[in-house]
Amino acid sequence: MEVVMIIDILRRAKANVVMALVEDGLKIVASRKVKIIADKLLDEAVKLQYDLVVLSGGLPGAQAFTNSAKLVDLLKKQAESNTLYWGKKATTYPSMCSKLSDQSECENRVVVDGNLITSRSQGLP
Repeated sequence: MEVVMIIDILRRAKANVVMALVEDGLKIVASRKVKIIADKLLDEAVKLQYDLVVLSGGLPGAQAFTNSAKLVDLLKKQAESNTLYWGKKATTYPSMCSKLSDQSECENRVVVDGNLITSRSQGLP
């Protein structure tokens, strides 16, 4: 549900938000059977430029992100634009910590490093 909260807050602030899925199609069923419809397919979304890219989701989402070459390319392009996050400290869902090159912040619930804010999970202590 993290994604719904993030989208809601940003849209209330009048931000232009594009939600795209790394999977085929525009519909996804979240872990608690919540149905969500994306705005664009990832194929379309990667053609645009962004001020901010938010990756939201638990373990299945994190694994899907890792396996998506298109998303990885988008994030590399985002990093090259110097917009956000390159070389920053971060936390993530516990089972994904081994994927981080710097795991020093994995036990923290929230990590703020400059203009990057990451969180471990909304449902974990």
